[in-house]
Amino acid sequence: MADWIDLIDPSPDELRAQLPFEIQESALRRLLASAGDDQPRPTLQSHGNYVFGVFLLAISAPDEDRVFYQEVDVVLTHDVLVTVSKTPPGEEPYVPRPVQERCEPDDETGMMLYRLVDDIAEHYLDLVEALDDEISELEDRVEATPAEFTRSRLSELRHDLLRIARTLAPTRDAVHRVVDNAIELRGRRELFPHDVEIAFESAYDKLLRSVDGLALSRDLLAGVRDYLQAKIANDQNDVIKKLTVTASLLLFPTFIVGVYGQNFDHMPELHWYLGYLWSWVVIALVTVGQLVFYRWKKWI
Repeated sequence: MADWIDLIDPSPDELRAQLPFEIQESALRRLLASAGDDQPRPTLQSHGNYVFGVFLLAISAPDEDRVFYQEVDVVLTHDVLVTVSKTPPGEEPYVPRPVQERCEPDDETGMMLYRLVDDIAEHYLDLVEALDDEISELEDRVEATPAEFTRSRLSELRHDLLRIARTLAPTRDAVHRVVDNAIELRGRRELFPHDVEIAFESAYDKLLRSVDGLALSRDLLAGVRDYLQAKIANDQNDVIKKLTVTASLLLFPTFIVGVYGQNFDHMPELHWYLGYLWSWVVIALVTVGQLVFYRWKKWI
């Protein structure tokens, strides 16, 4: 019967004590690296008498508008699966207990690894769906939300999509190596027999759907960005239109004042008793006429 040893944020001494065999120094350094030191590239590779893998579990926190990652390292032989979960500072640990409970008593380590990878693939599907909901919500609020906030949120979402793409693609490639029967392990029996390879195809399909969904999310985000730019352009046009109307309203009064402000002796209106009142009546009538015309044209 195969064993699954699950370690959550182990100390170096705990890790060395739980590992049932010696592993290469490079793999040991990766297992001992703290969460948040760097973002490793997901991989799954044979080291002769064991298989070493690194996976990143992407988790969405919609209430906080962010995405964070939890690293899960695996060491696999025919008889034992060791998983090392690393929790970023301030986050809840990833506990694969529900995945372990889904394992059958006669499951080999290859099938156990499939169940873990399938759970990771499910998290990516949920993440892409959550991002689509966030993008749709952002699009619905473009009209009512300040443009500065929308631009900031667009930048954050674009950064999240790029980071997800950098982890999702190598995860897909690592799982494809199992489907492609490109990972071999020394021993008399196969680590990933045919039924396990077929099971891994299901996880691979979920990762492919996540990749396709991520491409759609990028298109949706681009649509929101274009919508925002069109809204900003329309708002600017409205401002320019109002400024133009204001300038037009002031143009004729300025002309009247300029005409009667000329220093000529022979201007009949200057010596007319009602000349001052006449100029104001003309200015008022023309201004009101312009306002009525602009309202009729729906320019203001």
